[in-house]
Order: sequence, then structure tokens, then C-alpha cells
Amino acid sequence: MRTHRSAITICLLLGIATIAGRAQEPSHPAVNLTVVRPESVGFSSQRLERLHAFLDQEVASRQLAGAVTILARHGEVVDFRTYGKCDMATGTPMTRDTIFRDYSMTKPITGVAMMILYEEGKWLPNDPISKYIPEFAHLKVYNGMDANGKMILVDPDHVPTMRELMSHTAGFSYAWDAVPPVAAMYNEMNVTQSKNLQEMIDKLAKIPLNYQPGKGWLYSVSMDIEGYIVEKLSGQSLPDFDREHIFAPLEMQDAGFYVPQGKRNRFAVNYRYDAKLNQLAAFPTQNGLPTDYTSQPTMASGGGGMVSTIEDYYRFASMLANGGELGGVRILAPSTVKLMTSNHLPESILTGQFGIGMSIMRPGFGYGYNCAVIFDPLEANLSDGKGTFFWDGAAGTWFWVDPTNDIVFVGMIQRMTSPDNHRLEYTVHTLVDQALVDPSK
Repeated sequence: MRTHRSAITICLLLGIATIAGRAQEPSHPAVNLTVVRPESVGFSSQRLERLHAFLDQEVASRQLAGAVTILARHGEVVDFRTYGKCDMATGTPMTRDTIFRDYSMTKPITGVAMMILYEEGKWLPNDPISKYIPEFAHLKVYNGMDANGKMILVDPDHVPTMRELMSHTAGFSYAWDAVPPVAAMYNEMNVTQSKNLQEMIDKLAKIPLNYQPGKGWLYSVSMDIEGYIVEKLSGQSLPDFDREHIFAPLEMQDAGFYVPQGKRNRFAVNYRYDAKLNQLAAFPTQNGLPTDYTSQPTMASGGGGMVSTIEDYYRFASMLANGGELGGVRILAPSTVKLMTSNHLPESILTGQFGIGMSIMRPGFGYGYNCAVIFDPLEANLSDGKGTFFWDGAAGTWFWVDPTNDIVFVGMIQRMTSPDNHRLEYTVHTLVDQALVDPSK
């Protein structure tokens, strides 16, 4: 009897201890932004000064208004710096909590939203897109012009699939990178300026694909189409779905599709380089892109509509780097992250013929689901670790995750559509890679 009572007592005490332990566990993703000594995880402090000097010079020469960067290895932040101003007119300094327009860095987040639904069994990569968007059941493919100057339209060799949608190979495009006759239709219909996602879908259903599905690669509205699919499969708006399933769980406190009034003082000015004036100038708010971000958009862009701080995006990137989990909060399974961040382009597309900016699809350099993938760095002539995945935005936000070296990097500027943005991004890759002098640590 005594033995039995003792056993019961021990069990009760263990149960109480377990409950107490659980109560003490963090209720939110633990992200420590305390900067540690770079040498503790294999970086050289001296060599990292090259990164600082480069960005300092970009600001001093007024090529950039300002920048924020964060570098981490093994989950330890080794460099977190601000440079210059977020508003040159007022002299407001760039800060760690400055809010940025993410533009196309929205795409990987929409990709994660899609992969959440994939894990729920709501779609498969080889499914026809038309299974979820019946309006796309009769899409045609552009096949040149006839003698009378009219477009020749043919049926697709196969129906475009979800896998092709998520890898920019389905045949969609933006207006600016489409073949000219198709581009004219995108412009005439103002596809990206639709009042809502359903209107956008209705317009796209009338526009031919630029090429046979799977036979080319064009940067495209595919991720905006994904946003529509997220809404349809989840029954929530894209902003609501992202907030509930990604932003709130990861404590991405300022991430969203607009900037509330109480946060406007932290919203960086967007600039462009004015060649005539040879200086930066504020970018016009109306230019075929999301405008002033003062309210929730009626057409939330899964391809380019988000705003965030660098910490917000660092949390997101760290979750992917950690196999879908951050601080005890799991968003995706490791196998799903692997599926998303592996190359899905066939060799026939990896020819150097396709790409955007300096991100050229070529041997060793491909595209996964909503992000680029460096699957063979030496073949791609890059110094990144094997399996590095990344993407960027039109105003100069970018991130990458290097799983081989366990590196996460996020950089943010606001210089709109500059041809130098990609060069800056790739230069920073090099400056980070050269500072990792002891990968064994």
C-alpha cells in the first residue's frame, strides 16, 4: 500500500512538474537578436568590415538613402546594422524597426501559404490549375501573328499545372516581360490594377499564355494567382490567412499589406535614381504598383503587396532555415520546406535564356516554388553553399538562406526598380561569403 501511495505521489509530482515546465516554455517564437562575436560561429570581424564599408560608401555617394542588414549563423546574429536615412528630406535615420515595401519578397511568403494548404491535402503539384480556377479551363497559347497581323492562338500541349504555376513556367507573365501582343492585352486590361482578385482572374482567363506550359520561364503574376487560390481553398482573404497562419505564429508584428496610421512614422520613403538629376528622388506613389499603403487593399497582391520590418522577415527566413519551425512553433514540415526550396526547372530551361536581372536560370541555378535555388554553386559560378534559396523585391529588399553553411541573411533598402539593385544584392552575397573563414564552427 505504501509503495502504491508513493508511486501515486511521484506521478502527481511529475505531472505538476511537467505542467509547470510547460507553463514556463515561451509562448512565442524565441528569436534572440543579441549580436554575438562573429568569430564564435566562424566569421571574421575584420572581413565583415568589407560589407560595412561597401554599404557605407553606397550611402555616402547617395546611391542609397539607407539600408538595414542582418546576418546570422546557427541561429546566432553576428551582424545587425543600420545605414543612412529612411527619409532624406527630414533626415530621419534608418532604424531596426523601419517598415519596408517588400514587393516581390512577398512571393516566398505566399509560397509558404500555399504549402500550408498543400500539407492540408488541398492541392497537389501535378493538379491542373483549372481544377481550382475553372475560368482557366480553356486558356490558349500565343503562337505568333498571321499575315493580317492577328494573333495565332493554339491549345496548350497540356493543361498548365500547379507545379508550373509555382515555378513561373505555366506561361503567365507581367505586362513588361510578355511577348508584345500579349503584353498589350495585359496593359489594356490593367491586370495588376484589378479591383479584386476575382476580377484579375476573369481578365487573365481572356489572355493567352506566352508559351507552351513548361517550355519557358517568365517572371509573372503567378503568385498573385496563388493568392486567389489561397483565398478560394481557405475561405479567408489572403491578408487574413497570412496573419493567422504565418505572421501571428511567428510574431511578425509589423508584417501585412498596409501600414496603419500609428506606424506611418516608421515607413521608409521609396526612392528611384533620377539619371537626369544624377541623384535619388522620391518614387511616385502611382506607377502601376501598390500606392500609399494606408489601408487594406481590395486586391491583396500575393506577388508583391507586403510590407514588413527586417526583423519580421528574419523571423520568416529563420523558420525556413530551421526546417519549418521557429522557437517551438511549427509552420511546415521539413519535407515540405525541402519541396518548396528545391529546383523544379528541367534542364531544357536552365540554358541562360530565361531569368530576371542577374538571376539567370542556368546550370546550377534554378527555381523552386516561389524562390530561386542555387543547387550547384560551382556550376552556377557562385560562392554560396549548395541548396541556397533566396529572392528579392523591386525596391531592393532581399534575403537568402544557405542550409549548407546554416546562414540566414536579410537586407533591405528602398530604391525602386534600379538596375543596380541586383548587382548590390549579389555583391553582398560575396562579401558575406568571403567573411566566413571557418565553416567548421
